[in-house]
Amino acid sequence: MPENSSAPQHRIAIVTGAGSGIGQAAALALLKAGWRVAFAGRRLQTLQAAIAAADDPQGDIAERALAVPTDVADPASVQALFDTVVARFGRVDLLFNNAGISASGFALEDLPIERWKQVVDTNLNGAFYGIQQAFRVMKAQSPQGGRIINNGSISAYAPRPQSIAYTATKHAVTGLTKTAALDGRRYDIAVGQIDIGNAATDMTERMAAGVPQADGSMKVEARMDVQHVADAVVHMASLPLDANVLFMTVMATKMPYVGRG
Repeated sequence: MPENSSAPQHRIAIVTGAGSGIGQAAALALLKAGWRVAFAGRRLQTLQAAIAAADDPQGDIAERALAVPTDVADPASVQALFDTVVARFGRVDLLFNNAGISASGFALEDLPIERWKQVVDTNLNGAFYGIQQAFRVMKAQSPQGGRIINNGSISAYAPRPQSIAYTATKHAVTGLTKTAALDGRRYDIAVGQIDIGNAATDMTERMAAGVPQADGSMKVEARMDVQHVADAVVHMASLPLDANVLFMTVMATKMPYVGRG
């Protein structure tokens, strides 16, 4: 692989939570743009099915896509992910830190402690483990540097009822983004965050039937095609390393977020 090439076919991406939803959409969009992409997630069969959904006009998806079973809550598993990708492709140019879970449906006082810990382990600790391993690899490779995009959330700005675990961890992801962006400067590691509102995935199906609002009512909420999120990730990823989208919000235009609903 030629050094100092910024052509998509010479750029390597890791996407966590790539088996479904936003992660799958972003991973497929990166593949379509020419990137080599490691699909990371808990279940190998799900990752393989996600890769099988890719367009393959050049007949080279088997060479450019890699399924790597990964538990982001386990630091050893995350290190193994990066080691596997470097062994296969030689470097890492992008990490889309996307994997996340929620604990909605519980009143704050009834949220099981184990569920709280699961959300923290996945959304916060998992994001940190990914950033740490990306720094390790991107700092050492030649040419040096790369990009990290963290999946934040509109919940970090305006929480939903009964979302304390998810909201707290997404606030923390913002702290990870800001600090990693600062610490990454000297190594040409650009770090940014995408905050997403109501992308149409299986996770947001309930919004089509109605979800609790701050005033206690239940309302149907507008959603948007998840492809818009994927396209935004590709845009952020395609910038040269001397330019960075620090924060981007992509949302359904008519969702109840701006103003008072």
